[in-house]
Amino acid sequence: MSARFETVKKYFDMGMWTEQQVRNAVIKSWITAEEFKIITGKDYSK
Repeated sequence: MSARFETVKKYFDMGMWTEQQVRNAVIKSWITAEEFKIITGKDYSK
């Protein structure tokens, strides 16, 4: 798992981050596209 995966997942699960913010985390290379799917349940697309 990426270093920031747990943080991004926690924020999303708590409703503090939107799906778009998680998508931005992929763009910033904080998490991978595969981790995006784990967090949101959706495939990553730009």
